[in-house]
Amino acid sequence: MAGRGEAAAAEPPAAVWAAAMAEYLEILRVERGLAAHTLEAYRRDLGDFAAFAVGHGADPGAVTRSLVMAYLQRLHQAGRARATVARRLAALRGFFAYLVREGRIARDPVEGMTSPRAGRPLPRVMSVEEVERLLELPRPASPAGLRDRAVLELLYAAGLRVSELVGLDLDDLLLDHGLVRCRGKGGKERVVPVAAPAVEAVRVYLERGRPRLCRRPDQRALFLNHRGGRLSRQWVWRLLRRAARQAGVSRAVSPHTLRHSFATHLLAGGADLRAVQELLGHASITTTQIYTHLTRHHLLEAYLRAHPRLAGPPATPPAAGTAAAGPGAGPEGGG
Repeated sequence: MAGRGEAAAAEPPAAVWAAAMAEYLEILRVERGLAAHTLEAYRRDLGDFAAFAVGHGADPGAVTRSLVMAYLQRLHQAGRARATVARRLAALRGFFAYLVREGRIARDPVEGMTSPRAGRPLPRVMSVEEVERLLELPRPASPAGLRDRAVLELLYAAGLRVSELVGLDLDDLLLDHGLVRCRGKGGKERVVPVAAPAVEAVRVYLERGRPRLCRRPDQRALFLNHRGGRLSRQWVWRLLRRAARQAGVSRAVSPHTLRHSFATHLLAGGADLRAVQELLGHASITTTQIYTHLTRHHLLEAYLRAHPRLAGPPATPPAAGTAAAGPGAGPEGGG
């Protein structure tokens, strides 16, 4: 790489990549405050390209535009989704721009390259009836059962990301006011209202569940596992999959499905788009607008099913999994 001297030039490409990536990820952690799981996603995306480049004998300073294009072509041939290709390219764009700013390389090999555009997938959501079945599942009065009920109620009541939920501490609860404080992407705090059933579920868990799970008096995490530690995101994912099966919900359900359902149900009930943006913690309203596509799709489906004056073969609504790309579109997982 430029400016590293002859000794550095002798380093194997894999070592140069590892050092440059470590420096860049540390910059993202310190200056942008990215969460650990976001940094890990960057590490995986950059690491995949690094392995490809090393296979061609190239360290970061030797990467050419044609090498990047060959990598993207390989992703397409492997059947990777356009969103995955776009995310990988975005990671490379930030990484190489950083190296240019630092004087580590002379030219940015991805400058001017654009991400592939396609129809954006609409978020998968549950119906109100499905959510009710999920939340009303009978649960044991054990500490774990009380915790599980509180987790499910709070996810849907507040529209939290799973990382926000597992990151909650006792000090974040403002239950007397029906509020919870959470930390979103980039460490940004917001305070969100919580419906009465969720407040009650959390209160019961605090009174009869958490004290029996807690192993240390200085433990501040709200939701605890059987060892007394903070719940993991993976544990919440498993809880949702299990609960969905028990409730007879056939579609795949994740913590983000409840978040998507929260937003869609609010908009379908007449909530203001800006208010939903604030509740979700979206930096841009264009991210929130994806849910307006979804509510329009559901309205059209209901119209086509129920209108008594429809004659002949009914019109076909847009495919349930896509919305046209444009200023109102956003990725399913970006919310």
